[in-house]
Amino acid sequence: MLKNYEIHAGRRIVSIRSGANAQQTLIDYLRSLGCRNDEIVRLGVDAIAWRGARYSAVPVNADSGSGT
Repeated sequence: MLKNYEIHAGRRIVSIRSGANAQQTLIDYLRSLGCRNDEIVRLGVDAIAWRGARYSAVPVNADSGSGT
């Protein structure tokens, strides 16, 4: 089952992507930017470093947005 994730570069949200898990979603996003597998440094299940930048994936809550 696919889940939506916000992709963060530092504190900025740079994309919203769907994936099976946080790490795979991050890898797919970075590969779309031209990142090669040997450039990826895995920092955990939800964080990756690439060229000195730290990227993380945060699940998007489907219930957010309804204020009442």
